[in-house]
Amino acid sequence: MRRLDDTRVILTGATGGLGTAIAARLSAEGARVALTDVDPTACEKLGAELDGPTLALGLDVADEQAWAEVVAAVADHWGGVDVLVNNAGIGSTGTVESESRGRWDQVVDVDQLGTWLGMKHAGPVIERSGGGAIVNVASILGATGGLANSFSYAAAKGAVRSMTMNAALHWATRGVRVNAVVPAFIGTAPLLERFAGTERHAAMLANTPMRRLGRPEEVAAAVAFLASTDAGYTTGSEVFVDGGWSAR
Repeated sequence: MRRLDDTRVILTGATGGLGTAIAARLSAEGARVALTDVDPTACEKLGAELDGPTLALGLDVADEQAWAEVVAAVADHWGGVDVLVNNAGIGSTGTVESESRGRWDQVVDVDQLGTWLGMKHAGPVIERSGGGAIVNVASILGATGGLANSFSYAAAKGAVRSMTMNAALHWATRGVRVNAVVPAFIGTAPLLERFAGTERHAAMLANTPMRRLGRPEEVAAAVAFLASTDAGYTTGSEVFVDGGWSAR
């Protein structure tokens, strides 16, 4: 299925566990993907592994000037932007009591501020390019109490959900759809390397009704749907890829 032929996409956090799966799915469906992350060399390496056209660009999503430069570079190279996927994110396992101010600032800067800056700078270009979509990657921890930790991450991802709905209304009549994917715990390589066999890993499984971690490809499929015209009447919505977390 090639629902995204020649669609011009900016993807943040492209070289992370979810990012690589999203990049592969979008490319397989025909998109031209601007791969962005803090390490442009890693983006270049990923681009060489994909079949379709790519750009590799360094981006600190918390840096507004960097956002302006990346969006301009993509629009200049491909003549516009059709889709933004705000995937970049970092986490923390700190609780409401144990989280540090420094880590709070880091998590909120990347997960919340970065998502806003992406929409702020890419959204108007998407509108001028003829319309398209913004897909924000939220989290089940921003929609439920989760495991009673990851406090700063839950706060930032909860904000992503609210910003998604607000921005969807802002652009509702102007051709830019804004939606969110809400994953639960996904078995990316970094997650498994850190938590496999630990009590936290066991808690992830025990609290997931399907009793397994999600696969990155399952999140990527939801992103591709929301990026495509198959979701043409979908805005301000959330697709939960959560193994039953929200139902529970």
